[in-house]
Amino acid sequence: MTRDRLPNRRIAETFDIVSGHHAFTVTVGRYPDGRIGEIFIGGTKAGSQADDAARDAAIAASFALQHGAPLHKLREALTRNSHGVAEGVLAIALDAITEEGGI
Repeated sequence: MTRDRLPNRRIAETFDIVSGHHAFTVTVGRYPDGRIGEIFIGGTKAGSQADDAARDAAIAASFALQHGAPLHKLREALTRNSHGVAEGVLAIALDAITEEGGI
């Protein structure tokens, strides 16, 4: 599968989430048709293990999205508790994106 590159100038939205005891800022970049093509996640403590894990998860998700992975399949694959609530920072971010109607 080939990569669907995002345009150099694109729509982006930024919002904040909390995962565990950590605050994160999420930025979502979109294709002209509104599909999500990239996700950036950064924590308040740059260089911390939580920040590194969040950034790496966002990079992997962006790579998957740009290569055709459906957003809903990424959400389904991520960790949730026994009540179906997102556990990890990427899952929380993806839930926030979809619950807001795509932000």
